[in-house]
Amino acid sequence: MKSKLKLHGFNNLTKTLSFNIYDICYAETPQDQQAYVEYINKEYNAKRLTQILTEVVDIIGANILNIASQDYEPQGASVTILISEEPVTPTDSQIEESPGPLPEIILAHLDKSHITVHTYPEIHPVDGIATFRVDIDVSTCGVISPLKALNFLIHQFDSDIVTVDYRVRGFTRDVEGKKHFIDHEINSIQNYLSDDTRDAYQMTDVNVYQENLFHTKMLLKNFELDNYLFGDATSNLSSEQRAQVTDRVKHEMLEIFYARNMSS
Repeated sequence: MKSKLKLHGFNNLTKTLSFNIYDICYAETPQDQQAYVEYINKEYNAKRLTQILTEVVDIIGANILNIASQDYEPQGASVTILISEEPVTPTDSQIEESPGPLPEIILAHLDKSHITVHTYPEIHPVDGIATFRVDIDVSTCGVISPLKALNFLIHQFDSDIVTVDYRVRGFTRDVEGKKHFIDHEINSIQNYLSDDTRDAYQMTDVNVYQENLFHTKMLLKNFELDNYLFGDATSNLSSEQRAQVTDRVKHEMLEIFYARNMSS
């Protein structure tokens, strides 16, 4: 077992985990599209998001200092939680490079750290494609790691595409005065995901190790059209219509994954 780093004063490293989760679906009629927005507002309102983030605080080993939340009209919600570190030494499981817990365990604002979530439900006015985006930031200072929240949060949403960025900034000093620009081992964000998550997604890494920058993109592998259809009208689609909708949904997913417009 590795000996723990002995620091001079506090650990001043800032660790930031930022990621976007996209959930894609298709709603045929204006009525079904409105019903979709109402569903999202109910399923992912500020109260529910606060519950999710509260559990995140527990996962990373922190204390909640303050919570601010807001539901928006006509759609969307935001939650910010201010947090502080626990007054105890974190366990090895909270800082080692391994997946965090699955959903049985939400977002907050810290004195040195914070957690925020913003939702963006959106429906294409012509094609009926609904793209629900969730932006999440978990920023901590000290020994606690926001990476432990990633596995849990991905499982809290229907995640078709996920883009993840993790960065360690600043430095801390040991008792001999030597600077340390990172205090834990990491070679890929993927190591913080459970086996079932890694099996379910196509993943691409872009990492700049010398800058302590880590980036992972995730695209759901298996595509079942029925999982993407919302509303009563979609149950009566013809075979030709189902094929057209399949192309539309897959096209939307690929454009988001590769972050560029693509020809049909």
